[in-house]
Amino acid sequence: MKYSKAVVLSGLFLGLLLMAASSGRAADLPKAKLPVMTTSAGQSQDATTINIVCEEAAIGYDYCDVPTVEILTAGVGLAGKQPAEGFHVEVHTDLAKYPKGTPYKTVIFAIGASLKGMGASGLTVDTEEARLKALVAACKQKKVFLIGVHVGGKSTRGAQGSDNEKMIDAVAPESNFLIVTKESNFDGRFTKISKAKNIPLIEVEFALDLVDIFKKVFQ
Repeated sequence: MKYSKAVVLSGLFLGLLLMAASSGRAADLPKAKLPVMTTSAGQSQDATTINIVCEEAAIGYDYCDVPTVEILTAGVGLAGKQPAEGFHVEVHTDLAKYPKGTPYKTVIFAIGASLKGMGASGLTVDTEEARLKALVAACKQKKVFLIGVHVGGKSTRGAQGSDNEKMIDAVAPESNFLIVTKESNFDGRFTKISKAKNIPLIEVEFALDLVDIFKKVFQ
């Protein structure tokens, strides 16, 4: 699902005016490597937010809203796929450093379900969940570093077993690093996952706090 970057960016910069310091220190942060692919876990507009954060942090990335294992395996350039209705790709990786076909070292999942977004991509909750599980399994097999991000707040959370929580269940427990806003973690759900699975977790106030975190993680 594709959303207007202008709309998302205006909201992000409104948050910047109110930004509080991130709770993460450089020494606490795991390190990730380039090249990186960004994608959605649930087809919410939060994937656009993550892409904007990467741009603000001067991190090149490839983006696909619904990548398959085949696309992941093809590496940088997203197998040469072209945008189509319900399918969006963007290649912003520095091809001079990472030529097409270079294996991805990191995948960033923007977690959050949108029934409208899934519908526009021809997906149901069940098919999106199955796609994510297959993609996560491939990443684990290929030793790709997984970053799960939830910045949608309460609006993309729900009761146990709900659409939003299924996206969390598919990605968060298998991630190598979790970054969430305090509003997204209002009930301590991500803290529980972090402790149970021994996954580093950083909680921030606003989405734009991720800019500084990404700069440090991808040093």
